[in-house]
Amino acid sequence: MKEKQPREEQALYDALMTLKSKDEMQRFLADLCTPGEITAFAERWAIARMLNEGNDGYREIAAATGASTTTVARVARFLRQESYQGYKIALKRLGLLK
Repeated sequence: MKEKQPREEQALYDALMTLKSKDEMQRFLADLCTPGEITAFAERWAIARMLNEGNDGYREIAAATGASTTTVARVARFLRQESYQGYKIALKRLGLLK
């Protein structure tokens, strides 16, 4: 990603890069985020994985995750069309990318 980020965002990314285990990530996110924010992140990640599998439509994914179809459509757009490709990077590194 080439666009310039504010200094505060860069500092956050630097902090995230220092974490070395799932436990450390869980602890940092528990301090940083509300439980609702963590739930929303987990929901979007579940949607991305389900969309990647390609077995269900938007309504089925919404029903399975409890998300709105608008959220499913947004995740699908970022998964397939947006230039960031963060979901695809993670899916690939986890050996899940189809």
